[in-house]
Amino acid sequence: MVVIHYTAMRDADSALQRLCDPDAEVSAHYLIGAQGDVIQMVDEVARAWHAGAGEWGGVDDINSRSIGIELDNRGNHPFSAPQVEALEVLLRGIMTRWDIRPDSVIGHSDMAPGRKTDPGPYFDWARLERQGLAARRRAFDASAVTEDAFVAAAQAAGYTAPSDFTTLLHTTRLRHAPWRTGALSAADFTL
Repeated sequence: MVVIHYTAMRDADSALQRLCDPDAEVSAHYLIGAQGDVIQMVDEVARAWHAGAGEWGGVDDINSRSIGIELDNRGNHPFSAPQVEALEVLLRGIMTRWDIRPDSVIGHSDMAPGRKTDPGPYFDWARLERQGLAARRRAFDASAVTEDAFVAAAQAAGYTAPSDFTTLLHTTRLRHAPWRTGALSAADFTL
């Protein structure tokens, strides 16, 4: 898998210091700065400590099964064009080297509902989807717009980490429709 994060820090230098500090007990394989500079911190064959507790598609211990990419962003503003372009190049290489399918490229929030929000509402998942670098959204049966039907659809899409309905709805919207609010609707079944 590939897990995409934002640093939530002042700048890339601050993030790099923290990600390389053994006392912080956090790391990632790559950090991409706002200007598109890519820094590899951990070899792809080694485990990095970027994901923490969570699950995706019924798989846990994500740190042992993923490559973590940190994007220099506080989470409250758009990602820069050079940064996104560098991410696309890096993702293509990783996906080719490790035979990773688009549905295994996820955000930290996808695998840790309610605990994490990165890469956040400003991240352009649709752009990655159009290039085959993330799973394309698909419409699930919305003939019964109920909480149980939505949970089943979300789990089929990969959202298998334990969470309550409200958290799950918020998490899926964060990735697929960050502008949407209010009660569950048929539109929420496109995941």
